[in-house]
Amino acid sequence: MAHPIKHFITITKHRNKVISHCFKVGIGFQGMLHDMSKYGPAEFIPGAKYYQGTRSPNEREREIFGYSHAWMHHKGRNKHHFEYWVDLNMQTKQYEPVPMPLNFIAEMFCDRVAACKIYKGKDYTDSSALEYYLRGHARSKMHPDTADTLESWLKMLADKGEAETFAHIKTSVKANKKSAK
Repeated sequence: MAHPIKHFITITKHRNKVISHCFKVGIGFQGMLHDMSKYGPAEFIPGAKYYQGTRSPNEREREIFGYSHAWMHHKGRNKHHFEYWVDLNMQTKQYEPVPMPLNFIAEMFCDRVAACKIYKGKDYTDSSALEYYLRGHARSKMHPDTADTLESWLKMLADKGEAETFAHIKTSVKANKKSAK
């Protein structure tokens, strides 16, 4: 049974949390554009159809079909997903991860923390996003520089909390912008 209202509430609550976090790390405008594709039919309809409330509907869609059409659409349009940052290496003729720009790593961090907060609810701790990351295999699919940065921020969050971590990321993003000029 489809749950369009519950799905809308969940993705909006998540998006609002990401926006809040993005403002704290100095990428507020970027955060306001976060996950807009989830409201379009290619992602919203499967999201409502496979909604469960405790995990991503994409996981359920994968269980049924072996892949998630909504996820394929999403990752190709949203630069805060490391899967977006894969390209053909002209030397090896293989598709390989490339380094993500720091502002998109920051948004990915905010996204992961917000998702853990939404799906774990009262069971969320500052270690939740790191624990989820370490349980998965994302590191092996990211460019090493991207993985190192994300993991260092997730560890800092687990060890030092949000205030210090968000301030550190904001300083890093601001310094990166200045050095790019």
